[in-house]
Amino acid sequence: MVNAFAMLGSQDLMIIAVIVLVLFGGKKIPELLRGVGKGVGELQKGLDEGKRQLTSSIHEDPPMTTTVPTNPAQTAPQDHPVASGTAHSGPTS
Repeated sequence: MVNAFAMLGSQDLMIIAVIVLVLFGGKKIPELLRGVGKGVGELQKGLDEGKRQLTSSIHEDPPMTTTVPTNPAQTAPQDHPVASGTAHSGPTS
């Protein structure tokens, strides 16, 4: 997009300015540019707020740590009747 504007000459820019003046009129152009300026300002505020939130969340949140149980009984598998093969699905004949 920058290259497209770099290729425009001074005559091209004058023609574009005249077309904009004819389409929008002399009184509408300041209002149009004011609206564009407000939009750009709001965009910049949003970007700054997003950067600020990202930076604060990175610096404030402690890193996630996993705890390893120290009691061996906590890590031992539980005896489950289905896993051990002692469960009955119904009466056997």
